[in-house]
Amino acid sequence: MRKLKSNDRGAIGVLISILLGFGVLLGMGAIVIDTGFLYEERAELQNGADAGALAVAQGCAKGASTCLVNKANYFANHNAQDSVSTVDKVCGFDGSGVLSSCGSSSGTMIDCPDKPSSGTKYVDVHTSTQTSSGGTLLPPSFARTLAGNGSYSGSRVHACARATWGAPKTATTIALTISWCEWSTATSGGTVYGPPPPTTPPLSVHQVLKLHTTSGTGCPGGPSGADGPGEFGWVDESDSDCSVLIDNNTYSSDTGTSAGKDCKTALQASWSSHLPVWLPIYTNVSGTGTGGTYTLSGFAGFVITGYWIPGASQKDWMTGKNECTGSDKCVAGYFIQGLIPTTGTIGGPDLGARIVQLTG
Repeated sequence: MRKLKSNDRGAIGVLISILLGFGVLLGMGAIVIDTGFLYEERAELQNGADAGALAVAQGCAKGASTCLVNKANYFANHNAQDSVSTVDKVCGFDGSGVLSSCGSSSGTMIDCPDKPSSGTKYVDVHTSTQTSSGGTLLPPSFARTLAGNGSYSGSRVHACARATWGAPKTATTIALTISWCEWSTATSGGTVYGPPPPTTPPLSVHQVLKLHTTSGTGCPGGPSGADGPGEFGWVDESDSDCSVLIDNNTYSSDTGTSAGKDCKTALQASWSSHLPVWLPIYTNVSGTGTGGTYTLSGFAGFVITGYWIPGASQKDWMTGKNECTGSDKCVAGYFIQGLIPTTGTIGGPDLGARIVQLTG
């Protein structure tokens, strides 16, 4: 009988160990599940903050009238599974006084970094938990059932994102270029632009740009070598779609007077859609033909209203005229301010083209 009692004690010990172990596993499981919900919540909030910051920055980059703080709420909510979140603050610097100034950073991973250097245009979007019932705490699923944790009502999760905007120093553009002199004359030194499509521009912003002319330089002013009368405006393409990635201070010219098939297609598409192309602007050109090298000034947006090049031409839809005479090669249209729809890096002179980046 003693042997049986001893065996009972051992069985009870094993049972207690199992129960204790199960309790530990249950507690660990509860913590893991609730922690997983917290990480999922933060990922949604971060996605919402990122999307909201990009949306506000894209609007602010176009001007004060489109710098709309409430865009952050829309994108933050639509990145949450329950379609609601809290946008605690939208702040930054837009140059027009629309955005309120940001305070000092807490330095934590849930906060944006300290303010960027003075003059940098940026927006910070701060988000935090909100439930469909209006609460601001993410309720626990299992953690409240743990011993001594009955009063735990949940956690509030936070996230922050920063987007900056400015003129690019690198960008992907159409493989067509004009001189800084032409740009400066057409925009009165960067002070006169047409409205972005689809608004109809006034005739006062309409210009005829000469890609090549036999009558002088084609531009009345600018530094020596700032126009390329021996060039035809074409740039060596990086691909077969009439695009070029300019990530250096210089870029190469393409020989010949006529555009390739892909560039003719690109000109036709822009002319018919009334959508802008993005042009690299050069301050100097050295060499000729395939040995020609342009020195980059910056990037500009241009809406093509007509063009006259060997093998391809379209009457100006804005004036109804053919405005390029003799053996000149021309593109007509007007300059705008706007966002380049491709990636790049910020840091160039502002010639009207801008890009937006997430930086924090």
